[in-house]
Amino acid sequence: MLENRAIAEELMDADDLDAGTYAAVVHDLARVNTLTLARRPTLNFLDEISRRGEAKTLRILDVGFGDGDMLRAIARWAAERGQRVELVGIDLNPRSALAARETTPATLQIDYRTGDYADLAGQNWDVVLSSLVAHHMTHAQLVDFLRFMDSESALGWFVNDLHRHGFAYLGFPLLATLMRWHRIVRHDGQLSIARSYRPDEWVPLLAEADIEGAFVSRMFPFRLCVTKTRR
Repeated sequence: MLENRAIAEELMDADDLDAGTYAAVVHDLARVNTLTLARRPTLNFLDEISRRGEAKTLRILDVGFGDGDMLRAIARWAAERGQRVELVGIDLNPRSALAARETTPATLQIDYRTGDYADLAGQNWDVVLSSLVAHHMTHAQLVDFLRFMDSESALGWFVNDLHRHGFAYLGFPLLATLMRWHRIVRHDGQLSIARSYRPDEWVPLLAEADIEGAFVSRMFPFRLCVTKTRR
């Protein structure tokens, strides 16, 4: 089981999915992220970057922001630590910006944009992040994205994604049913696990992208994170 990555398309990525349904799905995915401690690895990475004190204001780009929950968490993290930040999110799906804005307080200054991350090259990012995005990409798209992250981040970059693991694959539908999450979340959540990577599969991806100095780590529960910092 799960020996090879699944390649089926997720329901939430359908072009004809209406904005209301999409918003309900990404809002439930944000609840999944809260329950599974999904934001913690990214915030720990930012703690490391911030402690180095190399930038008074961290310019952070989050690619594929969905509901915007990671950027909101980063905004709160920054406020608690007195770390100045400029937060920009980019997402191909225009429904994401609508969903994120409706759940983001006006006091949080987050710039949600719709478009291709590649158009934001050359804009002096300190950090480039992604959360639960890598498994949505094709092999070629992910290699290109890794190259972008490596070339465009002055201080470092971080991929926060799922670990293709049998226990998570079998357990998620049960959890989703118990929590009464949207039916698309129940379907796509399990498929996302099947589409994600295992630790040894990241090594050739990084090599193909000509990236040195990055490392892959397993995080509880069933997360795989890829990190590169510049010393």
